[in-house]
Amino acid sequence: MTDFPPAHYRPCVGIMLINPAGLVWVGKRYKGGPEHVDATHSWQMPQGGIDAGEDPLSAARRELYEETSVRSVSLLAEASGWLVYDLPAQVAQKSWKGRYQGQAQHWFAFRFEGDEGEIDVIRPPEGNKPEFSEWRWERAAKLPELIISFKRRVYEDVVSAFSHLTA
Repeated sequence: MTDFPPAHYRPCVGIMLINPAGLVWVGKRYKGGPEHVDATHSWQMPQGGIDAGEDPLSAARRELYEETSVRSVSLLAEASGWLVYDLPAQVAQKSWKGRYQGQAQHWFAFRFEGDEGEIDVIRPPEGNKPEFSEWRWERAAKLPELIISFKRRVYEDVVSAFSHLTA
């Protein structure tokens, strides 16, 4: 973990959404995004960029809502720094017009306090484009094996940081 987002890394947030049973929300990414080059490892937690002037916690709440339609949450924990991953060179050239070599993510854990009917990845709110084709609850320990390889270390660190909150 680093204390600040390094230059040449896109600052963004990641969200571990945990249900009352201690399971974690994961969504299956739609095919075709430049960052998603491995159809086998297409499950991930919500994540997204931090807008100019936006603080990371606000960005996390916004991204969670835009990607899952979920607002019924309470903050459980915040990771103590930025987790960084590099994109493969060929992916970095296609993503974000080649401006970044990867992402620096600030992670938050939220407790889901709503009804599952609130979750809608097919018709996200406010005209946002769907990023996921389906979703499910999963054991935190299994998350690193579901994610694309270049993000795996970040997921291992997130699972470790928030392990006291999950089943």
